[in-house]
Parts: sequence; C-alpha cells; structure tokens
Amino acid sequence: MKKVKYAIIGCGGIANGKHMPAIKKLPDVEMVAFCDLIVDRAEKANADYGAGKGQVYTDYKELLKKADVDAVAVCTPNSSHCEITVAALNAGKHVICEKPMATSYAEALQMIEARDKSGKTLTIGYQNRYRPDSLYLKRACENGELGDIYFAHAHAVRRRAVPTWGVFLDEEKQGGGPLIDIGTHALDLTLFMMDNYKPAYCVGTAYHKLNNDTETANAWGDWDPKKFTVEDSAFGFIVMENGATISLSSSWALNSLDVREAITSLCGTKGGADMPDQGKLRINGVKYGRQFVTEPDFAAGGVAFYGGGVSTPQDLEAQRFYDCVIGKQKPYVTAEQAACVTRILEGIYKSAASKKEYRF
Repeated sequence: MKKVKYAIIGCGGIANGKHMPAIKKLPDVEMVAFCDLIVDRAEKANADYGAGKGQVYTDYKELLKKADVDAVAVCTPNSSHCEITVAALNAGKHVICEKPMATSYAEALQMIEARDKSGKTLTIGYQNRYRPDSLYLKRACENGELGDIYFAHAHAVRRRAVPTWGVFLDEEKQGGGPLIDIGTHALDLTLFMMDNYKPAYCVGTAYHKLNNDTETANAWGDWDPKKFTVEDSAFGFIVMENGATISLSSSWALNSLDVREAITSLCGTKGGADMPDQGKLRINGVKYGRQFVTEPDFAAGGVAFYGGGVSTPQDLEAQRFYDCVIGKQKPYVTAEQAACVTRILEGIYKSAASKKEYRF
C-alpha cells in the first residue's frame, strides 16, 4: 500500500506531545514536511519524526505549494487555525486541526465552506472523546439509558495550573484563556453526549482576578502578570432550543478543591452520569424501587474502539483521521459539531463583555 504523506504545520508543544508521536505509530503513514516559524523546531521535528529526510519550512504557504503531501495537521496558535486550514483544504489536503476549531463562529463556517468545496476531510482534535470512560458513556447515552438529558455540567477547573509557555497568555493569538483552551474540551464532551447542537442563548462571566498575583504556587512556575492578558476563569450558563441547560466552569487558577478537567456530568429522565475524574465513570438511576450506582471497571480489558489492544486517545484520534484520509471512515469529530462548540464559547465571551445574555 502506498504510504500516506503527512505535513505538520506548527511543531510546538501539542505537535510533539500528541500528534507526531501518534502519527508515527501508524504503519502506512510518513511525515514528510514540517513547518514552524522557528526553524529549529521544524528541523528537530524532521530529525525526530521524519528521520531527517523530510522537508523543512518556515512558511506554510510554501509548504502547501511545494510539498507532496496528502494530509496536514494544523498545530498552531488558535488565531491561525482558520487561515491555515482553509489554505490546506483549498490546496486539496485532508486536515486535522487542533482544538478549538477557530476563535469565532464566522471563521469556523469559513473552514466548513472550504471543506465542502474541496471534498476533503476536516476534523478537529477533541481527543477526549476517545477515552474509555467517554466511549462507554457515549454508548450508554445512545442506548437511551439516561433518557432525555436536560441538565449537564461541563467541568474544566484547575486550582493552580496556568500554562506559562508559548502564547497561552496572549489574548490576540489565543482568542481567550481557560475557556477556549480547556473549557472547549469539557463543552465538546458534554454536547457530544447530549447529542444536542442547537443553542438558544447563554449568559457568561469572565474574570481577571488572579492575573496580577505573585508567589502563585503555580504548577509551572509564576506567571508574568504583564503577559497574562486572557481571563483566569470563565463560566457560562447555556440554554438549548429544547430547553436543556448546560453549566460550564473553566479556570486555570481558582481557589477551589473541586478540580476536574475535560469532564462532564449529565442528568436525564431515566438516569444520570458523572465523571469523578478522567478514566472514571459513575452511572446512577432507580431500578426495582431502589437507587443504584454503577461504576464500570476500565482497568480490565474491554472492547477497544478499533478492536484488539489498548490505545491512547491520541492514538485512536490519529487512526481515525488516517481511516478518513483513505476513505474507510467518516470523522468521529465533525466540523459542524466543533463549530457549535466555538459558537457557544464565543457567545459566553460576548455575554461576559456586554454583561447581558447572548442570543444565538
């Protein structure tokens, strides 16, 4: 079988921490082009994942013009997701873009339009859908075990874990702080389980309460208050068209001991579910006149997403994208679903800025 050729645009933390290690495990894929504004990063990625045989670029436009590739992984700051993804799709490449899809709903729609014109695959990097607890809960929801899910809480709260590297604190490049960074995972997981992508309105608040703190006890060292231009916490209350409500909590630094990230809690007419932590799940309900709680054991062997063996969420994400590229599968994360996440996040930010409800 002909090897599928990949290009990596953006060779920073998320590319090295997730995408490139996972892609490297795929037997019928080779990474042949690497692009980064910092040429040393691209050269190191080429050495580590291209066996030194790939092409190195500092301009993604040159890569798309010259490199012979089938698929592109967009791993750049949020503000450039739309521009690069649209260019790659217009160049006839399949694209997996890191989350969030874009910094605005309008940009997300541009990406979908480019996908439709190109006929290529576009998916977004919400790998938490592939966790064992997430896959189990999705099956339970699809089978109607929770009934009509009418309330949910999306959790993305850290006590003191502000990312101090890269451009995470730069509002212009990131489009926001913890809401768009980790809140996006929790909201995606929640909407996916509810299978509800029709928001009606939302109310949001965003805080800059701790940005100027010093001696912060932060997990990655004290942040620079002058560079911390995004919110430290943001919260939203979303009402869907069918009346269902979602509460969203996101923070990089909050004086709270209820610390959970990329987690959802669901309440339905037949039962409920919550994730005490990633990899853990409790399903509750009433049976034969008695309350019950079920806790699946994810340490034991189960039915793998692709059958046989145990894979990490990022490995499953990479496999699914590859299967889309060769025409074997459809995206597990659709562009339309990811665009709805972006739409709601944008609504929360706009509500926080205006101090009024935001109607979609």
